[in-house]
Amino acid sequence: MIVGVIGAGQLARMMIPAAVELGIELHVLAEEEGMSAGLAAVAVGDYRDRDAVLAFADTVDVVTFDHEHVPQEILRELVSRGVAVHPGPDALQYAQDKLLMREKLASLGLPVPDWARVSSADELADFLDDHGGRAVVKTARGGYDGKGVRVVRAAHEADDWFTALAEDGNGGALLVEELVDFSRELAQLVARRPSGEVVAWPLVETVQKDGVCAEVIAPAPHSAGRIADLAADIAFAVAEGVGVTGVLAVELFQTTDGRLLVNELAMRPHNSGHWSIDGSTTSQFEQHLRAVLDLPLGATGCHDDWSVMVNILGGPVSGSLADRYRAALAAHPLVKVHNYGKSPRPGRKIGHVTAGGSELDEVSYEARAAAALLVE
Repeated sequence: MIVGVIGAGQLARMMIPAAVELGIELHVLAEEEGMSAGLAAVAVGDYRDRDAVLAFADTVDVVTFDHEHVPQEILRELVSRGVAVHPGPDALQYAQDKLLMREKLASLGLPVPDWARVSSADELADFLDDHGGRAVVKTARGGYDGKGVRVVRAAHEADDWFTALAEDGNGGALLVEELVDFSRELAQLVARRPSGEVVAWPLVETVQKDGVCAEVIAPAPHSAGRIADLAADIAFAVAEGVGVTGVLAVELFQTTDGRLLVNELAMRPHNSGHWSIDGSTTSQFEQHLRAVLDLPLGATGCHDDWSVMVNILGGPVSGSLADRYRAALAAHPLVKVHNYGKSPRPGRKIGHVTAGGSELDEVSYEARAAAALLVE
C-alpha cells in the first residue's frame, strides 16, 4: 500500500511514524527541498503543476493531502484517470472556498453565523448597517491561521480586497459574517472512510493567539452531555453531507447563550488533533491513513483524563529548538516534544508539546512550562 501525500509540511511529517507502524509506504510530493516532511519526499514539484502532480500520482495507490490548495481542475483530472483521491474534489471544494462552504452548510441546515456574499463596498456597508456596525470579512480562498480575515467597522476597510477582486476579473466576492459573541472556540474531529464508517474523537477546546491556535485542551472542559453530543452530530452531518474521506476538523464557536456555530472546515489532519498522537488510542494521523485506504477505523478514546497540547510558536531567538532540549526535557520528563524540523520565524509553528494526566491545572502547567523553555 503506497499513500501519496501532496505537500511536505508538518502534517505530512507526522503521518510518517503512523505509516511506518502500519507498514504503509508513504510518498510525499514536496514543494521544495528541505521541507518538514522531507524524510518521505520522493519528488519535488509545484502542487499547481499539472504534469508534476499527475506524474507523482502514477507512483501511488491513493492520493491525499497535507493542505487543501491543489487546484480543482488537477484534482478532477486525477479522478477522471481513475486515481483514488481522498478527500475527493467534490468534498475538498468546501474547504477551499469559504463561500461554497457557507452555502453548503446552509443547505444542510447546520448552524452558522449570519453571512453574506459581498462584491462591493456598498454591499458590505449594508451588511454592517444590519449587524451593529461591526463584522468579519474573509477572503473566499487561501486564508488560514488568521490570514485573509479582518474585523471591520467601515466598508472602506476592505477596499484593497475589493480592488484585488476587480483586477482579477473573475467576478469574485468576499464573505462577510456577523461578529459572533462567543465564549470559547471548540473543534470536533471525525474521520470517515469511503465505505461510510465514521468515528469521532472527544470534543476539544482551542485557544487562539493572534489568529493562530496556541493551545488545545482535550476533552473540552464543561462539555460533557449536550454540547459534546451536539458537536459530534454537527461533524457527522458535515462528513456525510459533503462526502469527505479522511480526517475532518469542524471548528466551532460556542456562543455566550450556549449555541454552537460552525466557523471553519479542514479536510485533513488538523492542529486541534495533534494531542491525539500521545493522548488517544488512535492518532489522527494513523486514522487518516486508515480512512483514505478504506481500512477499519481505530478507537478514539483518551489515555488520560486530560491532554493539553501547546504549540511552539516562533522558536528560540537564537539557535535551534534542539538546543533547548536539555533544560525542557529535564524539567518536564512527562511531556512529549514534537519538532517539525523548521527554522524559527516569528509566529511560525515549529513544533508542539503534549502533556497528559488526571488534574487539568497540573497538565496545563506542564505543557505550557515545557513549551516556554523551548523558546527561551
